[in-house]
Amino acid sequence: MKTTLRKMGNSQGILIPKPLLAEVGLQTDDPVDIKVKKGRIVITPMERISRAGWADDGKSLNAAGQIGLFWLSRAARGAKA
Repeated sequence: MKTTLRKMGNSQGILIPKPLLAEVGLQTDDPVDIKVKKGRIVITPMERISRAGWADDGKSLNAAGQIGLFWLSRAARGAKA
């Protein structure tokens, strides 16, 4: 697919068509690594960490009084399975 560089604030950028992102399994806000290799810009999906942020999410739900599920109440007390 063909695209052009565009001014984005004080930077330059490109719009990546959704089909290309889907082909490599990327979505909006997914972390990527960007580097230059042999004169080419290479964008690579970063490894996702399973369950990243679950503990913090559980604490937030607990603070909001939403601890209806067993695992959330155990996580809020710091209990281990």
